[in-house]
Amino acid sequence: MYLDSPSYAAVPTDQCTVSDQRIDVVDESTPNERDCCSECDDMPLVSDDTETYCPDCGLIVEDAGLDHGPEWTPYDETERRRVGGPVTPMRHDWGVSAEIGLFRDGHGRELSAATRARLRRLRRWNRRARFESKADQNLAHGLGEIRRIGGALDLAEGIQAEASQLFREAQSEDLIRGRSLESMASAAVYAACRRRRLPRFLDEVAEAARVDRGKVRLAYGVLNRELSLRIPPAMPADYLPRLASAVDASERVRERAAQLCDSDEIIDLANGRKPAGVAACCLYFAGRELEGFGAVTQEQLATAARISEVSLQHVWQDLQDRELPVWSAESSNSSTEIERGLP
Repeated sequence: MYLDSPSYAAVPTDQCTVSDQRIDVVDESTPNERDCCSECDDMPLVSDDTETYCPDCGLIVEDAGLDHGPEWTPYDETERRRVGGPVTPMRHDWGVSAEIGLFRDGHGRELSAATRARLRRLRRWNRRARFESKADQNLAHGLGEIRRIGGALDLAEGIQAEASQLFREAQSEDLIRGRSLESMASAAVYAACRRRRLPRFLDEVAEAARVDRGKVRLAYGVLNRELSLRIPPAMPADYLPRLASAVDASERVRERAAQLCDSDEIIDLANGRKPAGVAACCLYFAGRELEGFGAVTQEQLATAARISEVSLQHVWQDLQDRELPVWSAESSNSSTEIERGLP
């Protein structure tokens, strides 16, 4: 091979020198300096699974360390298998399907025309082989609808995964037959929100799913009855943080409303009524009591609670006839009640 041939690649000597200098700089520190804190007169450092820190001053020397252990699952030394992405119930194949690229390979190089044509055929056959039966196609469509509704409502991934698991259980119990996939998917999302005590209205879920509210309610009843879901009853305190944020209530009004929602009189008043309407009435009562008339209007609360102003006035009239706890700033326990069940 000649020196002027195209295949010969000359490596500059200054790059090697810089690389050697960097290695020498890292190795210059002694083991004693690396294991002691530089701020606390040679205090020994403590290391755990995530970071290395000084137990005296709290100085974090290193965080997000690399896991130098094996990358396979050590269930059996004779069957060491490489691990991939985590399985998830939000995908019909549990997230272990193959993805075939389009124009570039794994190193970023562009593919030739013949290779792209071959990959196009492979993608077509892979798309056809993804579903083994019509049930798999329905499952994929339903789980995709759950992800879409969860994205529209800004739900956490854990709630979407729980809704996907409920949809899988409904399909295994043959509850989807004769019902639309969209209504069952939206009912699974609503059931997951109710199980997590997350304040979401049925109308809100139906609007995001583009399904009639009556169909979603019927599908939710089927899931609740046939799967024996242990869903706790909705309480006014669950909707209070959301309503208070919607009307921009002050901290004192939120504390007083939280005290009212936890009282026995309000819990008894909420029987047979919408909990969001009772929570809105508590906010209205607290606003008028502490900040005067007009601090929080009935129109704002009725719109936020998705009820009519007439319903709010009826609850307000019943609330005035009851013996409510006296407000005192010292006895308020809003730090635990306001932060519970944030939307």
